[in-house]
Amino acid sequence: MIFNVMCSTRASVRLRKCPSILLSSRCKYATTSYSTPAPHASRLTDADVDEARKYCANLLLKFDSPSFTLQTFLPPSSRDAYLSIRALNIELARIPDLVSNPAVGALRMQFWRDNLTRTFSNTPPKEPVATLLHYAMASLQSRHPGISTSVMKGWFMKIVNAREQYMDNRPYTSLDALDTYAENTYSTLMYLTLAVLPLQSMAADHIASHIGKATGIAAVLRGLPLIAFPPPPNHHSNNAAFNGALGGSQGTRQGAVVLPLDVMAEAGVKEEEVLRHGAKAPGLKDAIFTVATRANDHLITAREMLKNLQQGKDAGHEFEHAGEEGHQYSETSYKDHSQADDMERAFGVFMPAVSTRLWLEKLEKLDFDVFRPELRAREWRLPWKAYWGYSQRKL
Repeated sequence: MIFNVMCSTRASVRLRKCPSILLSSRCKYATTSYSTPAPHASRLTDADVDEARKYCANLLLKFDSPSFTLQTFLPPSSRDAYLSIRALNIELARIPDLVSNPAVGALRMQFWRDNLTRTFSNTPPKEPVATLLHYAMASLQSRHPGISTSVMKGWFMKIVNAREQYMDNRPYTSLDALDTYAENTYSTLMYLTLAVLPLQSMAADHIASHIGKATGIAAVLRGLPLIAFPPPPNHHSNNAAFNGALGGSQGTRQGAVVLPLDVMAEAGVKEEEVLRHGAKAPGLKDAIFTVATRANDHLITAREMLKNLQQGKDAGHEFEHAGEEGHQYSETSYKDHSQADDMERAFGVFMPAVSTRLWLEKLEKLDFDVFRPELRAREWRLPWKAYWGYSQRKL
């Protein structure tokens, strides 16, 4: 089994598929600079929307540069929604950096639940992420009269709940539990982006699920050094959306190792040895390799499914989340269009597969030493790699 490869041979083994698959705040709960209530959406002006758009774009540029780069592959009509979706993800990821204890963090999570509730009730607070999200939802409904956004609200709440669950750096009980976390966060971000195209497609959701899981797992690995050895308060790398993927606490808190417990046990990794020796801790590279391989498995599955669907074939296996909330599909979904058509419409949403693949390839070249600083640097190859992949319709 590939998971049992030894450290001495790991560097020569390519990742392959396994059989198993700053603002000051006037609101003490907000991570953004303002959150003054707006009694009605009509109070939001064009200037408010413009400022909100700039705020969200700057947030991505500073903390999640891959998402900022990849927005260009989405239709212009969907970009405001995309910016607000990804900006919210960053705001949630930053909360543990800004709080001194989990109780305060829970209050901030509730702040965002309340913001979302008000936004979807057409009374958004005058807060930049909520302002842009409300504007994007209103634009979507004006272009597609009668479209429902209730499913989207549920997906947003799922992201908030998942981030709050792991805000205290609790370990994942298993690799499957990490899969679930990635599904409830990064896969769900992709479902939301598909919904604002708008596109309801089981095939597109299925591929997005695998890409999101790969991206979420890679985000956890990328953030591991910053959670094990927390930087000073409010210290962020260029891509803190990845760095804060677990909602990990930083600053004065003690470091933690957030790899799945079953993987750590199999590789013989002990948290105290990682905190003492860092990358030289016994078994750590083997554990990183196992987790990275799971992420790569999801990317391989997504690529195989995409190729099959583009050729008019069956996806290859059933969507494990079909029938869950937000994933109910009518039998007439493909009456007027094919699954291949859906792949064409959704392809821009799938582009995070490219940035995730580049990061996993770099991790492999560095012998799965997740502490190497190169792994937290901006990927200069992403723009042209993404352009090539998009033009060829390949991930």
